Amino acid sequence: MTESKTIETGTSNNRLELQQVLQQAELVFDTAHIDSAIDKLAQRLTERLSGAVPLVLCVMQGGLMFTGKIMPLLPLDAEFDYIHATRYGNNTSGDALEWLATPHKKLENRTVLILDDILDEGYTLAAIEQYCQDQGAKEVISAVLLQKKHDRLKPGMRCEFVALEVDDRYVFGYGMDYRGQLRHLNKIYAVTS
Repeated sequence: MTESKTIETGTSNNRLELQQVLQQAELVFDTAHIDSAIDKLAQRLTERLSGAVPLVLCVMQGGLMFTGKIMPLLPLDAEFDYIHATRYGNNTSGDALEWLATPHKKLENRTVLILDDILDEGYTLAAIEQYCQDQGAKEVISAVLLQKKHDRLKPGMRCEFVALEVDDRYVFGYGMDYRGQLRHLNKIYAVTS
């Protein structure tokens, strides 16, 4: 692996741990593969949203890199806002959803496009979709960079717009974190045991 960025964090022990995780990680998708998948997804979304003036909601923090990459590829008269809800925080699992920020723009009678980094079990994305519907959105469409392949998806949850699929592994980079860090990497890695 050739990722050579120095990881700056609060403690040297934490920095050493993160550097070790990155050195031992398996590269899952390189930048060219991610860019190609996002280009294809942008074409599909452009067709799907034809004629709409969507409100694009970036799901913070993980969806930021994906949103930044796909927005210029959507030739739409779109507006932009964000939403921040999490079940995980900096952990690998979680229970109750914590709402950290809701959109500033009105969702009523709008076509809302939600952009997020990963669809794992789907509880967070389902709650965000429900929030948008409860706010009166005319239509809610979700798109994710990555979907995990497993059978733990929330019953009834489905995302039509997925750029890439990955095996059920702990992945990080391109917006996804390893213990709150490493989101900034422009590739996607999987933690190795």
